[in-house]
Amino acid sequence: MNNVFTDIRQHTIVEPSTLTSGVVFALPHSGRDYGVSFLNQSILDKISIRSSEDAFLDQLIDGIEKYGAPKIIANAPRAFIDLNRSTDELDPALISGIKNNIRSPRISSGLGVIPRVVSHGKEIYRGKLSLEQAQSRIEYYWKPYHKDLSNLLKRAQSIYSQSLLIDMHSMPHEAVSAQSSFIKAPEIVVGDRFGMSSDPEFTNLIVSILKQHGFRVAKNTPFAGAFITKHHGKIKDRTHAIQIEIDRSLYMDEEQILPNSGFEKLKSQLFPALIQISSLICKSDKIAAE
Repeated sequence: MNNVFTDIRQHTIVEPSTLTSGVVFALPHSGRDYGVSFLNQSILDKISIRSSEDAFLDQLIDGIEKYGAPKIIANAPRAFIDLNRSTDELDPALISGIKNNIRSPRISSGLGVIPRVVSHGKEIYRGKLSLEQAQSRIEYYWKPYHKDLSNLLKRAQSIYSQSLLIDMHSMPHEAVSAQSSFIKAPEIVVGDRFGMSSDPEFTNLIVSILKQHGFRVAKNTPFAGAFITKHHGKIKDRTHAIQIEIDRSLYMDEEQILPNSGFEKLKSQLFPALIQISSLICKSDKIAAE
């Protein structure tokens, strides 16, 4: 295979010194290892190519592992491979040898597992990629990420009889500011695929916790969750998955991809909420159940 990934790291797992929580935090879109080989393939400048990235989200939750919960962080950027898509969401407009057998608005808009565009529909490449290049990214990045994420959830379930995935993302301000149904746009959107990926009790608790910490919160609109919550959220198996989307304008300059003056304020407001969320499944729950 054409090893386009030689200068881009795989994901990182950060373990707590002592595992005391059945909650797992995942950051599939905060990767910023673009690598010279990928940048040379792209026609975008170094800022534009980052416009789909959940930039600095890993810094916002830095230290959550000290409260007993592991986290898994992508290093490969979303523009290179989207870990929140299915491996069969291959775009025939980008990848040679692919037949358009799947009708998907994501693929049509260029946002398949190997994205063709970044935000505002900006094309990443001048031409097409080979199927071999696409498959190498899936084999080296996508599959190991989901295998390790699945193992973290299985471990939690084996200890606590249930697990809760918090799949963390950031959203462009314009994605929520245009929602006419809100008097004030939500700052955080909590998604459980309309009750399909998590017991509503967990969803409602998380919404309540975030509101207690002063956030305007919406549920499932405009983001209900995508592949990760669908794939890993299995309510019947007591494996729950909830997506959290945070308005980027709260903590970063979206045009320059830089932290703004609100970064520290947001972290000080968000972090205590995440600590509470990490305690939703803990050792005391297991003792009580026994």
